[in-house]
Amino acid sequence: MGIEAGRNAYVGSPVKRLEDLRLLPGKGRFVDDIRRENMLYAVILRSSIGHGLIRKIDTSAAEEMPGIHAVTTASDMGDDIPVVPLRLMPMAELEPLGQPAIARDKVRYVGEALAVVLADSPALGEDALSRIIVEIDPVDAAVNRQTAVAGNALLFEDWGTNKAVTYHATKGDVSEIFETADYVRRESFATQRHLALPLEPRGVLADWDADAEHLTIEGAAKVPFPNRKILAAMMELPVTSIDLIESDVGGGFGARGEFFAEDFLIPFAARLCGRPVKWTEDRRENLLTTGHAREMECEIEIACAKDGTILGLRGEVWVDAGAYFRTNGPISPRNVAQFMSGPYRVPNIDIKSHAMLTNKAPIGTYRGPGRFESDYFRERFFDIVAGELGIDPVEFRRRNLVAENEMPYSIAKIEPVERQEEFDSGDYHMVLDRCLEAFGWKEKEELRGLLIDGVYHGLAVGCFVEGGAAGPSENARVVLQEDGSVHVFVGSTAVGQGVLTVLTQIAADALELPLDQIKVFHGSTPFVSDGFGSYHSRSTVMGGSAILLAVEKLRAHICQAAAAQAGCEAENVEIVDGMVIARDKPPIALGDFAKDVPDVEETFHNHKHTYAYGTAAAHVTVDPDTGEVSVIDLLMVEDVGKIVNPLTLQGQAVGGLVQGLGGTFLEHMIYDDQAQAVTGTLADYLLPQSTSFPNIRAIMLEEKPSPIGPLGAKGAGEGGVLPMGGLMANAVASALSSFGVQPTELPLSPSYIWKLIRTAESKSDR
Repeated sequence: MGIEAGRNAYVGSPVKRLEDLRLLPGKGRFVDDIRRENMLYAVILRSSIGHGLIRKIDTSAAEEMPGIHAVTTASDMGDDIPVVPLRLMPMAELEPLGQPAIARDKVRYVGEALAVVLADSPALGEDALSRIIVEIDPVDAAVNRQTAVAGNALLFEDWGTNKAVTYHATKGDVSEIFETADYVRRESFATQRHLALPLEPRGVLADWDADAEHLTIEGAAKVPFPNRKILAAMMELPVTSIDLIESDVGGGFGARGEFFAEDFLIPFAARLCGRPVKWTEDRRENLLTTGHAREMECEIEIACAKDGTILGLRGEVWVDAGAYFRTNGPISPRNVAQFMSGPYRVPNIDIKSHAMLTNKAPIGTYRGPGRFESDYFRERFFDIVAGELGIDPVEFRRRNLVAENEMPYSIAKIEPVERQEEFDSGDYHMVLDRCLEAFGWKEKEELRGLLIDGVYHGLAVGCFVEGGAAGPSENARVVLQEDGSVHVFVGSTAVGQGVLTVLTQIAADALELPLDQIKVFHGSTPFVSDGFGSYHSRSTVMGGSAILLAVEKLRAHICQAAAAQAGCEAENVEIVDGMVIARDKPPIALGDFAKDVPDVEETFHNHKHTYAYGTAAAHVTVDPDTGEVSVIDLLMVEDVGKIVNPLTLQGQAVGGLVQGLGGTFLEHMIYDDQAQAVTGTLADYLLPQSTSFPNIRAIMLEEKPSPIGPLGAKGAGEGGVLPMGGLMANAVASALSSFGVQPTELPLSPSYIWKLIRTAESKSDR
């Protein structure tokens, strides 16, 4: 069953966000808004040492303070401290590298939890932290790729190395290509550590009902059903004894809603003390302990024919994985290897990605994990290669893009968690041409490298793909109400992407009902029997498809009930504008069948990914005296298959562009040689503001629907982020072509670009 143009045609319409009717007037329900009678507040003592052996934690003075009800340490949890497991791509071999819920003998990064204080107020809890005596003997820290590889500071002595795992992406055979190719080039690149930084920090409220032996967790986001299973195993409870309740979320971006140590510590404390317990993260905790991302170095090599045809790609990537492998830590090291070739035809590939342990916060997923980095490495490299071959960078890309008649197109296979991927559909050349035309590339080409009014002008173009529709399934339940409305329950969650609006549109069209007769409930575990949440641009494709299946079955039940009343066949029954019409009988209101039809729950299964694709073009200026870059024009054109709501999609696209620009120019989580975070406040960790990048455009297309699923949608939550690093670095290189400047690392800070210019000038003076 698919969505077709009908009486409603909500799908494809720019319906304003239904969520905003609550959120804009300030009627949202965020986890810190929720109060419980007799509630205690949790405050967490965290390690100030990046790598050290714990000698003593004395909590007696804190426990004696008025208003302090308990102080929990590892000693209260028995001999076996629960470990945060891997949710995605689990490997038994990596289990020894999991993060303990609380440190017992050793700390491995600044911010790791040492104790949990339960107090009458957060302020009292903070005061109690200063009364806890902690003795930690510092040991040498591994703070970067070089020290991690050297192995002088081992995070896990029994493991014997700081290398956690190596992912290997292969296609074809590179053994002879690099010996016989007309052109071979090798280069090194690096991206900096930064992180998802939602407006709302994390929070957990846990309430234990001892009589019912039931735990209710408020503040769930992203993946409540998998997190419930993780928590149940860690607390040795049946899954049915735990409910995770979704609240409003002030942004997610891949990090918010994953399972962190606090997601065990707070429920554990609630059960221990028999009272509701709430913990709200402050911004420093957020910066120090949430999932970090992006810090990678690579050495890659390309082989080409004289005409620029790519023959092979090989190399190695070193991923700074932080101190532990938890929840979704494997994703970015895997993706950077498997998707290094991007949307291009590369017949021979051999890329190894090494995940290295260091004394920093563990990595997780951040919007476009591994793809932002691989896009930067690849697109930056392509401009260097095109320049050396004397080929226009646009033409170089055009020659190597996968053609539409090659779809589905298989990319590299990844091991050890073996997965074969293929692009589902698309006309990559069409999107490239649409972008160039809408950008005015031909008219602007003459600006490349020109000095006008004291600044140099540069242009660049970059192509990308983004994945969506992660399986294995999603659930939806539909319930017909006596007033003729329909309640829709779905496992997809809201992380700020407008899922309520989009799923309401899908359900309304499928039932041919007005929007106000559809009420969507999402995310919380009581709603459906199972669910998988929102990540990997999956909520529309997977949740929407599950709704279609459930609605189709509900319609069948209604038609059967009406046919039985009318004495006709079910195929002679129609549902039109909320009325049920059977043969020549008078129409019956839809709600009159509420007692005659059962609730319907259906599951949409999918083991293939969708792939949206696009091209971005940029015009920048660079001030040679300061190194400052100004974005004069930025356009992204992306084909996302079927568009459900162009208004919310536009917001996703522009928001992604800004987030990608922040990671390209500003954001940088810096650690010193003692594994201390230098940028631990928002005074030091720079973020884009609303006025930072005013000249941004996005054109979203639906030319090539996905053959995966009945909607034809591909998902589009990450596209805007992906091309920004490579695009902007290439635009800067274009502007500074007269200097021969070639950026090879991010961020493109004014100081970095200024140094590149000064270095180039000094070489030219010799």
